Amino acid sequence: MTIEILEESGTGVDLTALARLARFVIDEMRVHPQAELCIKAVDEDTIAELNEQWMGKPGPTDVLAFPMDELRPGQINQDPDPDEQPVLGDLVLCPVVAERQGEAAGHGHWAELELLTVHGILHLLGYDHAEPEEHREMFGLQDQLLGSWRATTDDGQR
Repeated sequence: MTIEILEESGTGVDLTALARLARFVIDEMRVHPQAELCIKAVDEDTIAELNEQWMGKPGPTDVLAFPMDELRPGQINQDPDPDEQPVLGDLVLCPVVAERQGEAAGHGHWAELELLTVHGILHLLGYDHAEPEEHREMFGLQDQLLGSWRATTDDGQR
């Protein structure tokens, strides 16, 4: 598993810790062991531009997920081609928006960034929450993964 991290938000967010969380989620979801993921933190202007360009929505958002090779949970058992490294996709986070949301929700900015990281990875894996049943499934899985992560690491204590 290769995780590229890019800090372009100017906030100094600890993307290395979020990469550990991402690796945990990907392992739990049994994704191809050679998959690549890029986690990028950006400022509000950048995420607003991406949100407008790709989602057709104005203004900044908290997280955007751009899936690449349509990897799905359980693909770890496939015979990996040593010459091919599948790409899970790109996860773009906005720490400034996450900070506001985390404070408003009462759980702080770090818990919000963790939540958004898991949420974004689930989107990369094909989960959605447009319909009530999809919402229950995705958010239930999101809660389960976050609970497991926080039970096994100190990283959730920021």
